[in-house]
Amino acid sequence: MDFSPDRPAFFVNPDYRPMAGTNKPVIDPATLETVGAIAAASDGEIDAVLTAATKAQAAWKKLDAKSRAKHLHAVANAIEAADFTRCAELMVREMGKPYPEAIGEIANCAPIFRYYAEMARDDAGKIAGTTQAGSFQYARYEPYGVSVHIMPYNFPILLMCWTVAASLAAGNACIIKPAEATTLSTSDYMTVFRSLPEGLVSCLPGGAATAQALIASDRTHAVAFTGSVAAGKAVAVACAERMKPCVIEAGGSDPLIVSQYAPLDVAAAGSVTAAFHLTGQVCTSAERFFVVEAVHDRFVELFAERTRALRIGNGMDKTEIGPLVSEAARAKVMRLVDDAIAHGAKAVTGGRIPPAHNVGWFYEPTILTGVTPDMAIVREECFGPVAAICRVRDFDEAIRLANDSPFGLGASVFTTDLAEAHEAAERLEAGMVWVNNPLIDNDALPFGGWKASGLGRELGRQGLDAFRRSKMVIIDHRPTIQEWWYPYPDSWFRETGGRKHV
Repeated sequence: MDFSPDRPAFFVNPDYRPMAGTNKPVIDPATLETVGAIAAASDGEIDAVLTAATKAQAAWKKLDAKSRAKHLHAVANAIEAADFTRCAELMVREMGKPYPEAIGEIANCAPIFRYYAEMARDDAGKIAGTTQAGSFQYARYEPYGVSVHIMPYNFPILLMCWTVAASLAAGNACIIKPAEATTLSTSDYMTVFRSLPEGLVSCLPGGAATAQALIASDRTHAVAFTGSVAAGKAVAVACAERMKPCVIEAGGSDPLIVSQYAPLDVAAAGSVTAAFHLTGQVCTSAERFFVVEAVHDRFVELFAERTRALRIGNGMDKTEIGPLVSEAARAKVMRLVDDAIAHGAKAVTGGRIPPAHNVGWFYEPTILTGVTPDMAIVREECFGPVAAICRVRDFDEAIRLANDSPFGLGASVFTTDLAEAHEAAERLEAGMVWVNNPLIDNDALPFGGWKASGLGRELGRQGLDAFRRSKMVIIDHRPTIQEWWYPYPDSWFRETGGRKHV
Protein backbone atom coordinates (compact mmCIF):
# COMPACT_ATOMS: atom_id res chain seq x y z
CA MET A 1 0.00 0.00 0.00
CA ASP A 2 1.00 3.63 -0.46
CA PHE A 3 1.20 5.93 2.54
CA SER A 4 -1.81 8.12 3.30
CA PRO A 5 -2.02 10.55 6.25
CA ASP A 6 -5.56 9.36 6.90
CA ARG A 7 -4.70 5.65 7.21
CA PRO A 8 -2.28 4.78 10.02
CA ALA A 9 0.50 2.54 8.77
CA PHE A 10 3.89 1.25 9.79
CA PHE A 11 6.77 0.77 7.38
CA VAL A 12 8.91 -2.31 6.89
CA ASN A 13 11.10 -1.68 3.91
CA PRO A 14 9.89 -1.53 1.16
CA ASP A 15 6.20 -1.65 2.15
CA TYR A 16 3.68 0.19 4.27
CA ARG A 17 1.38 -2.03 6.30
CA PRO A 18 -1.96 -0.96 7.81
CA MET A 19 -2.10 -0.65 11.59
CA ALA A 20 -4.77 -2.33 13.66
CA GLY A 21 -4.80 0.09 16.62
CA THR A 22 -7.23 2.85 17.52
CA ASN A 23 -6.85 5.96 15.42
CA LYS A 24 -5.69 9.17 17.10
CA PRO A 25 -6.21 12.47 15.25
CA VAL A 26 -3.24 14.67 14.37
CA ILE A 27 -4.04 18.33 15.03
CA ASP A 28 -2.47 21.31 13.25
CA PRO A 29 -1.05 23.56 16.03
CA ALA A 30 -1.68 26.67 13.91
CA THR A 31 -5.33 26.06 12.95
CA LEU A 32 -6.40 23.26 15.32
CA GLU A 33 -7.73 21.42 12.25
CA THR A 34 -7.27 17.66 11.78
CA VAL A 35 -4.34 16.77 9.54
CA GLY A 36 -4.58 12.99 9.58
CA ALA A 37 -4.50 10.05 11.95
CA ILE A 38 -1.93 7.88 13.71
CA ALA A 39 -2.05 4.75 15.83
CA ALA A 40 0.22 3.03 18.32
CA ALA A 41 1.91 -0.22 17.34
CA SER A 42 0.48 -3.45 18.70
CA ASP A 43 2.56 -6.27 20.14
CA GLY A 44 2.13 -8.18 16.89
CA GLU A 45 3.30 -5.23 14.80
CA ILE A 46 6.33 -4.73 17.03
CA ASP A 47 7.15 -8.43 16.67
CA ALA A 48 6.82 -8.23 12.88
CA VAL A 49 9.27 -5.32 12.73
CA LEU A 50 11.78 -7.02 15.03
CA THR A 51 11.60 -10.24 13.02
CA ALA A 52 12.17 -8.42 9.73
CA ALA A 53 15.05 -6.36 11.14
CA THR A 54 16.79 -9.38 12.64
CA LYS A 55 16.62 -11.29 9.36
CA ALA A 56 17.78 -8.31 7.29
CA GLN A 57 20.70 -7.50 9.57
CA ALA A 58 22.07 -11.04 9.40
CA ALA A 59 22.72 -10.53 5.68
CA TRP A 60 23.60 -6.81 5.85
CA LYS A 61 26.46 -7.29 8.31
CA LYS A 62 28.13 -9.72 5.91
CA LEU A 63 28.31 -7.21 3.07
CA ASP A 64 31.71 -5.78 2.25
CA ALA A 65 32.22 -2.08 2.91
CA LYS A 66 32.12 -1.12 -0.76
CA SER A 67 28.75 -2.80 -1.31
CA ARG A 68 27.30 -1.28 1.83
CA ALA A 69 28.52 2.14 0.72
CA LYS A 70 26.85 1.66 -2.66
CA HIS A 71 23.53 1.10 -0.91
CA LEU A 72 23.92 4.25 1.20
CA HIS A 73 24.78 6.30 -1.88
CA ALA A 74 21.58 4.95 -3.45
CA VAL A 75 19.64 6.35 -0.48
CA ALA A 76 21.34 9.70 -1.03
CA ASN A 77 20.42 9.55 -4.72
CA ALA A 78 16.79 8.89 -3.80
CA ILE A 79 16.76 11.87 -1.44
CA GLU A 80 18.19 14.15 -4.11
CA ALA A 81 15.70 12.95 -6.73
CA ALA A 82 12.52 12.97 -4.64
CA ASP A 83 9.73 15.53 -4.55
CA PHE A 84 9.23 16.23 -0.84
CA THR A 85 6.44 18.78 -1.18
CA ARG A 86 3.84 16.62 0.56
CA CYS A 87 6.28 15.52 3.25
CA ALA A 88 7.20 19.12 4.03
CA GLU A 89 3.58 20.24 4.10
CA LEU A 90 2.75 17.41 6.48
CA MET A 91 5.57 18.50 8.80
CA VAL A 92 4.34 22.10 8.77
CA ARG A 93 0.78 21.04 9.53
CA GLU A 94 1.84 18.52 12.20
CA MET A 95 4.17 20.68 14.27
CA GLY A 96 4.08 24.20 12.88
CA LYS A 97 7.56 24.98 11.52
CA PRO A 98 7.75 27.38 8.55
CA TYR A 99 7.68 25.61 5.18
CA PRO A 100 11.18 26.75 4.06
CA GLU A 101 12.64 25.15 7.20
CA ALA A 102 10.66 21.95 6.67
CA ILE A 103 11.60 21.49 3.01
CA GLY A 104 15.21 22.42 3.74
CA GLU A 105 15.51 19.87 6.52
CA ILE A 106 13.89 17.11 4.49
CA ALA A 107 15.77 17.68 1.26
CA ASN A 108 19.25 18.21 2.69
CA CYS A 109 19.92 14.85 4.29
CA ALA A 110 21.75 13.22 1.38
CA PRO A 111 25.26 14.36 2.46
CA ILE A 112 25.11 12.49 5.77
CA PHE A 113 24.51 9.18 3.95
CA ARG A 114 27.41 9.89 1.59
CA TYR A 115 29.65 10.88 4.51
CA TYR A 116 29.08 7.68 6.45
CA ALA A 117 29.12 5.53 3.32
CA GLU A 118 32.74 6.54 2.75
CA MET A 119 33.80 6.77 6.40
CA ALA A 120 32.77 3.17 7.01
CA ARG A 121 34.86 2.12 4.01
CA ASP A 122 37.92 3.91 5.33
CA ASP A 123 37.76 3.03 9.03
CA ALA A 124 38.15 -0.72 9.46
CA GLY A 125 40.14 -0.90 12.67
CA LYS A 126 43.53 -0.26 14.24
CA ILE A 127 46.82 -2.14 14.16
CA ALA A 128 48.72 -1.82 17.43
CA GLY A 129 52.39 -2.12 18.12
CA THR A 130 52.83 -5.74 19.10
CA THR A 131 53.50 -6.77 22.69
CA GLN A 132 55.10 -10.03 21.59
CA ALA A 133 57.35 -10.91 18.69
CA GLY A 134 55.63 -12.85 15.94
CA SER A 135 52.14 -11.75 16.98
CA PHE A 136 49.77 -9.68 14.81
CA GLN A 137 47.58 -7.60 17.12
CA TYR A 138 44.74 -5.37 16.00
CA ALA A 139 41.23 -4.06 16.71
CA ARG A 140 38.30 -4.52 14.40
CA TYR A 141 34.80 -3.09 14.55
CA GLU A 142 31.51 -4.94 14.18
CA PRO A 143 27.84 -3.91 14.30
CA TYR A 144 25.70 -4.37 17.38
CA GLY A 145 22.74 -5.83 15.49
CA VAL A 146 19.46 -3.90 15.48
CA SER A 147 19.40 -0.25 16.58
CA VAL A 148 16.39 1.70 17.83
CA HIS A 149 16.03 5.38 16.94
CA ILE A 150 13.63 7.37 19.15
CA MET A 151 13.09 10.71 17.46
CA PRO A 152 12.00 14.23 18.53
CA TYR A 153 9.41 16.40 16.81
CA ASN A 154 11.55 19.48 16.14
CA PHE A 155 13.91 18.02 13.50
CA PRO A 156 12.29 14.63 12.89
CA ILE A 157 13.95 13.88 9.55
CA LEU A 158 17.39 15.42 9.92
CA LEU A 159 18.16 13.96 13.34
CA MET A 160 16.79 10.59 12.25
CA CYS A 161 19.14 10.58 9.26
CA TRP A 162 22.14 11.49 11.45
CA THR A 163 21.90 8.30 13.49
CA VAL A 164 20.32 5.98 10.90
CA ALA A 165 23.04 6.71 8.34
CA ALA A 166 25.77 5.98 10.91
CA SER A 167 24.06 2.82 12.13
CA LEU A 168 23.50 1.44 8.65
CA ALA A 169 27.08 2.22 7.71
CA ALA A 170 28.23 0.29 10.77
CA GLY A 171 26.24 -2.75 9.65
CA ASN A 172 23.08 -2.57 11.75
CA ALA A 173 19.40 -2.75 10.90
CA CYS A 174 17.36 0.28 12.06
CA ILE A 175 13.95 0.65 13.68
CA ILE A 176 12.69 4.24 13.82
CA LYS A 177 10.17 5.27 16.49
CA PRO A 178 9.02 8.72 15.32
CA ALA A 179 7.73 11.42 17.63
CA GLU A 180 3.95 11.25 17.85
CA ALA A 181 3.78 14.89 16.75
CA THR A 182 5.66 14.21 13.50
CA THR A 183 4.67 10.64 12.68
CA LEU A 184 3.03 11.55 9.37
CA SER A 185 5.99 13.35 7.80
CA THR A 186 8.46 10.76 9.11
CA SER A 187 6.36 7.92 7.71
CA ASP A 188 6.03 9.68 4.36
CA TYR A 189 9.84 10.06 4.17
CA MET A 190 10.45 6.32 4.44
CA THR A 191 10.24 5.81 0.67
CA VAL A 192 13.85 7.00 0.34
CA PHE A 193 14.94 3.69 1.93
CA ARG A 194 13.21 1.45 -0.59
CA SER A 195 16.43 0.66 -2.43
CA LEU A 196 17.85 -0.99 0.71
CA PRO A 197 17.47 -4.72 1.41
CA GLU A 198 14.06 -5.86 2.58
CA GLY A 199 13.34 -5.23 6.24
CA LEU A 200 16.56 -3.32 6.93
CA VAL A 201 14.79 -0.06 7.88
CA SER A 202 11.43 0.14 9.63
CA CYS A 203 9.28 2.97 11.01
CA LEU A 204 7.05 1.98 13.91
CA PRO A 205 4.62 4.65 15.19
CA GLY A 206 3.61 4.86 18.83
CA GLY A 207 4.22 6.60 22.10
CA ALA A 208 6.32 5.88 25.17
CA ALA A 209 5.02 2.31 25.44
CA THR A 210 6.30 1.50 21.94
CA ALA A 211 9.71 2.96 22.75
CA GLN A 212 9.84 1.01 26.00
CA ALA A 213 8.97 -2.23 24.24
CA LEU A 214 11.70 -1.74 21.65
CA ILE A 215 14.32 -0.91 24.28
CA ALA A 216 13.32 -3.89 26.42
CA SER A 217 13.43 -6.40 23.57
CA ASP A 218 16.35 -8.79 23.49
CA ARG A 219 16.25 -8.42 19.70
CA THR A 220 17.48 -4.81 19.82
CA HIS A 221 21.06 -3.98 20.70
CA ALA A 222 21.66 -0.19 20.66
CA VAL A 223 19.51 2.91 21.15
CA ALA A 224 19.65 6.50 19.88
CA PHE A 225 17.39 9.01 21.62
CA THR A 226 16.74 12.73 21.27
CA GLY A 227 14.28 14.47 23.55
CA SER A 228 13.79 15.88 27.02
CA VAL A 229 16.17 15.37 29.93
CA ALA A 230 13.55 13.43 31.89
CA ALA A 231 12.82 11.06 29.02
CA GLY A 232 16.54 10.78 28.23
CA LYS A 233 17.29 9.68 31.78
CA ALA A 234 14.54 7.07 31.59
CA VAL A 235 15.96 5.72 28.33
CA ALA A 236 19.49 5.65 29.76
CA VAL A 237 18.33 3.75 32.86
CA ALA A 238 16.37 1.24 30.77
CA CYS A 239 19.41 0.67 28.56
CA ALA A 240 21.76 0.37 31.54
CA GLU A 241 19.57 -2.31 33.10
CA ARG A 242 20.07 -4.35 29.94
CA MET A 243 23.74 -3.38 29.36
CA LYS A 244 22.57 -1.89 26.07
CA PRO A 245 24.62 1.02 24.64
CA CYS A 246 22.82 4.28 23.98
CA VAL A 247 23.36 7.75 22.58
CA ILE A 248 21.30 10.34 24.46
CA GLU A 249 20.80 13.92 23.26
CA ALA A 250 18.68 15.40 26.01
CA GLY A 251 18.36 19.09 25.31
CA GLY A 252 19.55 22.04 27.30
CA SER A 253 19.30 25.68 28.20
CA ASP A 254 22.13 27.13 26.13
CA PRO A 255 23.92 30.32 27.18
CA LEU A 256 24.82 33.14 24.79
CA ILE A 257 27.46 35.64 25.85
CA VAL A 258 27.72 39.14 24.37
CA SER A 259 31.15 40.58 25.14
CA GLN A 260 32.07 44.24 25.30
CA TYR A 261 34.09 43.48 22.15
CA ALA A 262 31.12 41.99 20.30
CA PRO A 263 30.16 43.29 16.85
CA LEU A 264 26.73 44.36 18.11
CA ASP A 265 24.96 44.41 14.75
CA VAL A 266 26.12 40.84 14.08
CA ALA A 267 25.38 39.78 17.65
CA ALA A 268 21.83 41.14 17.50
CA ALA A 269 21.11 39.50 14.16
CA GLY A 270 22.63 36.19 15.19
CA SER A 271 20.79 36.23 18.49
CA VAL A 272 17.43 36.48 16.73
CA THR A 273 18.07 33.18 14.99
CA ALA A 274 19.78 31.60 17.99
CA ALA A 275 16.82 32.36 20.26
CA PHE A 276 13.81 32.20 17.95
CA HIS A 277 14.63 29.66 15.22
CA LEU A 278 11.77 27.16 15.05
CA THR A 279 9.93 29.26 17.66
CA GLY A 280 12.71 28.45 20.11
CA GLN A 281 11.98 24.72 19.88
CA VAL A 282 15.59 23.75 19.19
CA CYS A 283 17.71 21.82 21.68
CA THR A 284 20.56 24.25 21.05
CA SER A 285 18.43 27.41 21.20
CA ALA A 286 20.07 30.27 23.07
CA GLU A 287 17.88 30.71 26.15
CA ARG A 288 20.16 32.32 28.76
CA PHE A 289 21.81 35.55 27.62
CA PHE A 290 24.70 37.10 29.53
CA VAL A 291 25.44 40.58 28.23
CA VAL A 292 28.34 42.66 29.55
CA GLU A 293 26.98 45.89 31.00
CA ALA A 294 29.16 48.12 28.84
CA VAL A 295 27.14 47.08 25.76
CA HIS A 296 23.95 45.83 27.41
CA ASP A 297 21.56 48.63 26.58
CA ARG A 298 22.67 49.05 22.96
CA PHE A 299 22.56 45.29 22.36
CA VAL A 300 19.04 45.03 23.80
CA GLU A 301 17.92 47.94 21.60
CA LEU A 302 19.27 46.30 18.42
CA PHE A 303 18.06 42.83 19.42
CA ALA A 304 14.54 44.09 20.14
CA GLU A 305 14.39 46.04 16.88
CA ARG A 306 15.18 42.94 14.84
CA THR A 307 12.86 40.76 16.90
CA ARG A 308 9.87 43.05 16.37
CA ALA A 309 10.32 42.63 12.61
CA LEU A 310 9.67 38.87 12.76
CA ARG A 311 6.45 37.68 11.18
CA ILE A 312 4.13 35.42 13.22
CA GLY A 313 1.74 33.03 11.52
CA ASN A 314 0.94 29.73 9.90
CA GLY A 315 4.05 27.94 8.68
CA MET A 316 2.51 27.64 5.22
CA ASP A 317 2.51 31.46 4.94
CA LYS A 318 5.43 33.88 4.80
CA THR A 319 6.48 33.71 8.42
CA GLU A 320 9.43 33.14 10.71
CA ILE A 321 7.54 32.39 13.94
CA GLY A 322 5.06 29.55 13.77
CA PRO A 323 3.05 28.06 16.62
CA LEU A 324 4.46 25.99 19.43
CA VAL A 325 3.87 22.30 18.94
CA SER A 326 1.10 21.95 21.54
CA GLU A 327 -0.99 23.71 24.15
CA ALA A 328 1.15 22.16 26.89
CA ALA A 329 4.34 23.49 25.28
CA ARG A 330 2.93 27.02 25.21
CA ALA A 331 1.64 26.75 28.76
CA LYS A 332 5.17 25.95 29.98
CA VAL A 333 6.59 28.98 28.19
CA MET A 334 3.89 31.23 29.61
CA ARG A 335 4.48 29.91 33.12
CA LEU A 336 8.21 30.68 32.97
CA VAL A 337 7.74 34.14 31.45
CA ASP A 338 5.03 35.10 33.92
CA ASP A 339 7.17 33.87 36.82
CA ALA A 340 10.16 35.93 35.64
CA ILE A 341 8.05 39.08 35.32
CA ALA A 342 6.54 38.46 38.76
CA HIS A 343 10.08 38.37 40.17
CA GLY A 344 11.20 41.63 38.57
CA ALA A 345 12.03 40.90 34.92
CA LYS A 346 10.69 43.15 32.16
CA ALA A 347 9.33 42.08 28.76
CA VAL A 348 10.99 44.40 26.24
CA THR A 349 9.14 42.62 23.44
CA GLY A 350 6.50 39.91 23.48
CA GLY A 351 5.43 38.25 26.68
CA ARG A 352 1.95 37.51 25.39
CA ILE A 353 -0.21 35.58 22.95
CA PRO A 354 -0.33 37.64 19.73
CA PRO A 355 -3.78 39.30 19.46
CA ALA A 356 -4.04 38.48 15.77
CA HIS A 357 -3.45 34.77 16.41
CA ASN A 358 -5.80 33.66 19.16
CA VAL A 359 -6.42 30.33 17.42
CA GLY A 360 -3.56 27.87 17.66
CA TRP A 361 -0.60 27.69 20.03
CA PHE A 362 1.13 30.96 19.12
CA TYR A 363 3.32 33.08 21.41
CA GLU A 364 5.17 36.26 20.58
CA PRO A 365 8.98 36.16 20.46
CA THR A 366 9.92 37.54 23.84
CA ILE A 367 12.96 39.37 25.20
CA LEU A 368 13.22 39.65 28.98
CA THR A 369 15.65 42.00 30.73
CA GLY A 370 16.41 42.31 34.41
CA VAL A 371 16.62 38.53 34.67
CA THR A 372 18.57 37.08 37.60
CA PRO A 373 20.31 33.67 37.73
CA ASP A 374 17.94 32.33 40.39
CA MET A 375 14.80 32.69 38.26
CA ALA A 376 13.07 29.54 37.02
CA ILE A 377 13.45 30.65 33.41
CA VAL A 378 17.24 30.43 33.86
CA ARG A 379 17.20 27.15 35.79
CA GLU A 380 14.81 25.24 33.50
CA GLU A 381 14.70 24.51 29.78
CA CYS A 382 12.08 26.85 28.32
CA PHE A 383 11.95 25.43 24.76
CA GLY A 384 10.07 28.40 23.40
CA PRO A 385 10.63 31.82 21.81
CA VAL A 386 12.14 33.54 24.85
CA ALA A 387 15.52 35.23 25.37
CA ALA A 388 16.20 35.81 29.07
CA ILE A 389 18.91 38.48 29.45
CA CYS A 390 21.12 38.85 32.51
CA ARG A 391 23.33 41.93 32.79
CA VAL A 392 26.88 40.98 33.89
CA ARG A 393 29.94 42.98 34.93
CA ASP A 394 32.48 41.36 32.64
CA PHE A 395 33.41 38.36 30.52
CA ASP A 396 34.56 36.29 33.52
CA GLU A 397 31.21 36.66 35.24
CA ALA A 398 29.46 35.71 32.02
CA ILE A 399 31.49 32.48 31.76
CA ARG A 400 30.84 31.64 35.42
CA LEU A 401 27.09 32.12 35.15
CA ALA A 402 26.93 30.31 31.80
CA ASN A 403 28.48 27.27 33.48
CA ASP A 404 26.18 27.50 36.51
CA SER A 405 23.61 25.14 35.01
CA PRO A 406 22.76 21.44 35.05
CA PHE A 407 22.76 21.57 31.25
CA GLY A 408 25.72 21.55 28.90
CA LEU A 409 24.65 21.11 25.28
CA GLY A 410 25.88 24.17 23.38
CA ALA A 411 27.09 27.69 24.14
CA SER A 412 27.50 30.79 21.97
CA VAL A 413 29.76 33.83 22.25
CA PHE A 414 29.94 37.06 20.28
CA THR A 415 33.32 38.77 20.48
CA THR A 416 36.08 40.13 18.27
CA ASP A 417 38.72 39.54 20.95
CA LEU A 418 40.76 36.46 20.03
CA ALA A 419 41.75 35.81 23.63
CA GLU A 420 38.09 35.76 24.69
CA ALA A 421 37.21 33.39 21.85
CA HIS A 422 39.85 30.90 22.97
CA GLU A 423 38.95 31.39 26.63
CA ALA A 424 35.33 30.59 25.81
CA ALA A 425 36.27 27.46 23.86
CA GLU A 426 38.36 26.26 26.79
CA ARG A 427 36.24 27.27 29.77
CA LEU A 428 32.61 26.81 28.71
CA GLU A 429 31.14 23.56 30.01
CA ALA A 430 29.33 22.45 26.87
CA GLY A 431 29.64 19.88 24.15
CA MET A 432 29.69 22.56 21.46
CA VAL A 433 30.89 26.18 21.43
CA TRP A 434 30.06 28.68 18.70
CA VAL A 435 31.89 31.99 18.36
CA ASN A 436 30.06 34.59 16.22
CA ASN A 437 28.00 31.96 14.37
CA PRO A 438 25.54 29.98 16.54
CA LEU A 439 23.75 26.71 15.75
CA ILE A 440 26.11 25.54 13.00
CA ASP A 441 26.85 21.81 12.77
CA ASN A 442 29.24 19.74 10.67
CA ASP A 443 28.79 16.11 9.61
CA ALA A 444 32.45 15.48 10.42
CA LEU A 445 32.40 16.90 13.99
CA PRO A 446 30.80 15.29 17.07
CA PHE A 447 27.42 16.66 18.19
CA GLY A 448 26.23 16.18 21.77
CA GLY A 449 26.17 17.51 25.29
CA TRP A 450 27.87 17.49 28.66
CA LYS A 451 26.26 17.07 32.07
CA ALA A 452 22.48 16.48 31.95
CA SER A 453 22.40 17.26 28.23
CA GLY A 454 23.39 13.80 27.11
CA LEU A 455 25.59 10.78 26.68
CA GLY A 456 27.68 9.88 23.65
CA ARG A 457 27.90 11.70 20.36
CA GLU A 458 26.21 11.90 16.99
CA LEU A 459 28.06 12.78 13.76
CA GLY A 460 31.74 12.48 13.01
CA ARG A 461 33.82 9.40 13.73
CA GLN A 462 32.31 9.16 17.21
CA GLY A 463 28.86 9.00 15.64
CA LEU A 464 29.90 5.92 13.68
CA ASP A 465 31.58 4.29 16.67
CA ALA A 466 28.38 4.71 18.67
CA PHE A 467 26.80 1.99 16.55
CA ARG A 468 29.59 -0.57 16.47
CA ARG A 469 31.63 -2.50 19.00
CA SER A 470 35.33 -3.20 18.99
CA LYS A 471 37.01 -6.56 19.10
CA MET A 472 40.66 -7.14 19.96
CA VAL A 473 42.27 -9.80 17.77
CA ILE A 474 45.63 -11.52 18.41
CA ILE A 475 47.05 -13.78 15.70
CA ASP A 476 50.34 -15.63 16.08
CA HIS A 477 51.24 -16.77 12.59
CA ARG A 478 53.95 -19.09 13.94
CA PRO A 479 52.41 -21.11 16.76
CA THR A 480 54.91 -21.42 19.60
CA ILE A 481 54.69 -22.74 23.14
CA GLN A 482 55.00 -19.62 25.29
CA GLU A 483 57.25 -19.58 28.33
CA TRP A 484 54.54 -18.11 30.55
CA TRP A 485 52.09 -20.94 29.92
CA TYR A 486 51.37 -23.56 32.59
CA PRO A 487 53.15 -25.35 34.17
CA TYR A 488 55.59 -22.78 35.51
CA PRO A 489 59.26 -23.83 35.50
CA ASP A 490 60.79 -24.53 38.92
CA SER A 491 63.18 -21.60 38.49
CA TRP A 492 60.18 -19.28 38.83
CA PHE A 493 59.58 -20.42 42.43
CA ARG A 494 61.43 -19.59 45.65
CA GLU A 495 61.45 -21.25 49.10
CA THR A 496 60.05 -19.17 51.97
CA GLY A 497 59.24 -20.74 55.30
CA GLY A 498 58.75 -24.16 53.79
CA ARG A 499 56.23 -22.90 51.25
CA LYS A 500 56.71 -22.26 47.56
CA HIS A 501 55.66 -18.89 46.16
CA VAL A 502 55.65 -17.68 42.62
